[in-house]
Parts: sequence; C-alpha cells; structure tokens
Amino acid sequence: MVDDEKLEITEAPEANILDLLIVLAKNKSTLIGAPISFAIISLGIAMLLPNIYTGTAKILPPQQSQSGSSALLGQLGALGGLAGASLGLKNPSDLYVGMLNSRTVSDNIIHRFDLKTVYETKTEADTRKVLTAVSNIIASKEGIIAIDVDDEDPKRAADLANAYVSELQKLTQTMAITEASQRRLFFENQLKIAKEGLTAAEVNLKNVQEKTGLLQLTGQAEAIIKAAAELKARIAGKEVEMGAMRSFATANNPEFVRSENELTGLRDQLKKMERGLNQGDGDVLVPTSKMPGAGLEYVRSVRDVKYYETIYELMAKQFEIAKIDEARQSSIVQVLDAAIVPDKKSKPRRLPIILAATFAGFLLSICIVFLREGIAAIKKDPKQNLRIQILKDRLKGRKVAQ
Repeated sequence: MVDDEKLEITEAPEANILDLLIVLAKNKSTLIGAPISFAIISLGIAMLLPNIYTGTAKILPPQQSQSGSSALLGQLGALGGLAGASLGLKNPSDLYVGMLNSRTVSDNIIHRFDLKTVYETKTEADTRKVLTAVSNIIASKEGIIAIDVDDEDPKRAADLANAYVSELQKLTQTMAITEASQRRLFFENQLKIAKEGLTAAEVNLKNVQEKTGLLQLTGQAEAIIKAAAELKARIAGKEVEMGAMRSFATANNPEFVRSENELTGLRDQLKKMERGLNQGDGDVLVPTSKMPGAGLEYVRSVRDVKYYETIYELMAKQFEIAKIDEARQSSIVQVLDAAIVPDKKSKPRRLPIILAATFAGFLLSICIVFLREGIAAIKKDPKQNLRIQILKDRLKGRKVAQ
C-alpha cells in the first residue's frame, strides 16, 4: 500500500505544438497506414454494394377552390347556401401524401409486382415495411408531390413510382375526398329519402282516390295547395341546411343567424296562409267545419304529394349539379412528370463513403498515437506509477496508509 503523503503533487509540464509535431512525426507510419487501410476496406465494401436506381414521379393534387356550382345552387331554393358551407380540404397535398402512404395503396402495389418474392420477405407486413423504406413521398411548399422509389432494377424503380400514381387515381374514384364528392353523397342520400317520401305520398293519394272517388280539385284549390306545399318544402329545406351548418358553425355565426331568420320568416308566412284560409283552423283550403271528411282527406293527400314533389325537385337539381362537378374533378390528379427509367444510379455514393472512411481512419490513428504516447509517459514516471497504485488500491477497497 502507498502513503498519500509520500506523493508530491506537481503540475504536469505543458505540451507545446512542437512536442505534438514530434509525436506525430514519430508515428507517421501509423498516421499514414491507418487511413490507407480504412480507404481500402471502404472501397471493397462500396464496390460490393449493389447499384440503386431511383424512379421519380411528380403529381399535382387538386387544389382547394370554390366550386363553380355554388353560385347556381343559390338560385335553386332554400338549400342553395348549403354548398357554400360545405367543408373543404385544408391541405390537399398532405391528404394525398397520406393516401399514397396508406396500406391499401401499398398492398395493391405489392400484389401487382409480386414484391414479396422480389424482396424475399416472409409476410406481407415485412414486404410493406421494405416498400415503405425504399419509397419517399413528400409534398413541396408549392403543393407538388414527389414520389421517389429506389430499386436495384432501374425499370422496376420507374414502374413502382408510376404505380403509386395509378393506384392513387383509382383510390380517388372510390372515395369522397373532394368538395363535389362530399356534396354529391349528401344530396344523393337526401334525394333517396325524398323519393321514398314521394312514393309513399303518391300511394296514399291513390288509396284516398279509390276510397273517396274524388279525382281532381278546382284550379283555385289546387293552386293554393301547391303554394302551401312549396312553402313547407322550403321550410324543410332550410331546416336541413341549418342542421348541416350546426356541425361547423356556432349560434353567433352571421350565416347561421341569417338562415335562422329566413326560417322564422318562412314559418310565419305559412302560418298566415293557413290562418287566412282556414280562419285559424290550421289546414289549407277551406275551414274543416265546411268541408266533408272525404274531401278533407283528399286535400291533405294532394298536399303531401305536392310537398314531396317540391322537395324531390330541389334535391334532384342539386344532386345533378354535384354529379357534374364531381365528373369535372374526377381526373384532377395531374401527372406533371411520369417516372422514366433512370440511366444513372443514385446510390451508393462510393467516393463520399471512401473519403468519410479515410478521414475517420485518420482521426482514429491520431487518437491511438496520443493514447499510446500518454501510456508510455505514465509508465516512465515514478510518481504517476504511485498514483496508479493508489487508484488500484482504492478500487479494490484497500485502506491507504496515512
């Protein structure tokens, strides 16, 4: 064991630049040999790496814009403002990048090119991971989506990039992702409901005619019924519109307040018409006390038919406009640059690999040289040997003599 007091603590001599150069010159063989060895090894590894080619395709996704039918819809009745309130896409590029990275697109490409065999994977999940690793899909700030796919076969690299584009176009045909598609689905459902209501009203009118024997009304009565039915249809349309607006607008929204005031006005107008005609009795045409029961039942059946006819016409017009918009936007995914067979490899970049390995070898050799010189200097210095012995004793748990 070593006594701490026997050690005289002295400052180590400062090394100057000349001493460092002497050390480097003495070990010049190591400083030259190590980088050369690293360069040779990296060259061999780089030459063994297969050439990788990149197929690149660029597309322009649909940009968010107001549909040209919005102005036309405003002329069709109470539901005209609904199109203007349709939810649009906030960032179409991000949406389409997500679709390109979807499992549906990946699986279709995997089956199309039999990539499970090409990549020599056991499961589709593993194949999907490999395809994701060799594919790079990004959207630029200009909104252009670039699709890069790496492969050892240059033709397959181009084909895979183009396959992403074709699979995206197929997917957009089956999904309601544009404003027109969303609107078309909404009005298609509303049209179906209106058609069912009209059919039921027509069947009911037929049954009433067969039961009562009444076949037609006077021109004045028919006009009054038609006006009241159209007014009720407008009220129903406005209620549907406000129901849709509640999903994204608050009660203080100016558009919502305007629609609410319009609905109140329409209801007041219908109430005045019914009271004026029936003197407060609440039915269209003439007071119920002056109308036979059969006639009243017939009038109500005709009124229901007129009501559902008006609703059906409104929905049919807007549905047809949405279909036209959707057809116009069906090929909205525009291909700016189709992928072509690359004639130059993109990977590996052999020269940067060799240079990086050579530089790493040089740094490592410098560290080894100075470490080796330091250890040699410590072994030659008795005081440093005493310090090493004290360190060993303390690490082993021995007590150092005081």
